[in-house]
Amino acid sequence: MAVIDSLKAIRIPGLSGHAANPEHDSAIAAAALRSDRFRQAREGDWQRLERIVAQLEAGRLRSLSDEDLLALPVLYRTVASSLSVARETSLDAATLAYLEALVQRAWFQVYGPRQTLGTWFVRFLGGGWPAAVRGLGIDLAIAFAVMVAGTIVGWLLVASDVSWYGALFPGGGEDPRVPGASREVLQQTLFGAQGQSGLGAFAAYLFSHNAQIAILAFALGFAFGVPSLLLLVQNTATLGAMLWLFHSQGLTVELIGWLSVHGTTELFAILLAGAAGLHIGRAIAFPGERAVLDAVAEAGRRAAVVMAGVVLMLLVAGLLEGFARQLIDDTAGRLVLGWSVFALWCSYFFAFRRNPGRLA
Repeated sequence: MAVIDSLKAIRIPGLSGHAANPEHDSAIAAAALRSDRFRQAREGDWQRLERIVAQLEAGRLRSLSDEDLLALPVLYRTVASSLSVARETSLDAATLAYLEALVQRAWFQVYGPRQTLGTWFVRFLGGGWPAAVRGLGIDLAIAFAVMVAGTIVGWLLVASDVSWYGALFPGGGEDPRVPGASREVLQQTLFGAQGQSGLGAFAAYLFSHNAQIAILAFALGFAFGVPSLLLLVQNTATLGAMLWLFHSQGLTVELIGWLSVHGTTELFAILLAGAAGLHIGRAIAFPGERAVLDAVAEAGRRAAVVMAGVVLMLLVAGLLEGFARQLIDDTAGRLVLGWSVFALWCSYFFAFRRNPGRLA
């Protein structure tokens, strides 16, 4: 046999030029015979799996019969088992290399993604993302309630003791937005300041700060969602303090307009991130009748889709903050733009019911 002949032809180091050792020849022949018999007993399944995989790799799915499609996962497990046996019994290197390559190719056909990145993205925007957001359910309601409560808490803390403002508001020492600032000074920070570096720096800080909050609110959800909720409270308490300051000078509507351009998108993104983290935390704490790992896996897949969309929302918010807010310098225009964008997000998430199919 070819395998036996090739193995017999191997030169054993240290024996070149000397008479062949009968014991070594016998061991080589036995190993070759064992490998050859192993291949013969299973080669039919290997060849069939290789033929099916080759057709799938070539994009000829329709040319496969129903029997071949049903046999694919069974054949994959059979060949994977053959590879395991081959490794344990130390069969020849050629057989091991062939099986390893075949198992790897078959794995991608059985468990690998069935679509390109472009296809996934179209399906993601075409219904997968809104469906995942709606799947958060009660987590969205809880996160929204916590954000409202955080805003109220921030307002009340500063109203009762002005020293709380310095602890809550992330302004620097040269920032004019401080308690005691006149109406004119505060108003100048909202209008006609497009060219001032302070406004640009503050806008950049808000974007990076909110992006960090969104990511952390999701990442810390594994701790039963508690850190996610605390981050939402901390972030919106800052908003409450800022609202109190401008309200004290009669600039509440003007501030809301200034924030609305990008804030409706940014705060919505933070809401979704906090709800996604809470969704995972609730699955850990209350898995229901499912095993904890199964509940967490399902919640994690849904939350991951939501967070992919949160990244997109933060990019949109950055564009609105960097351009639209600077170009629109009146409160009415800012309110119209900001809340129109918010209405579009709500319509997209809760009115679009197309079934996206499988995303991964």
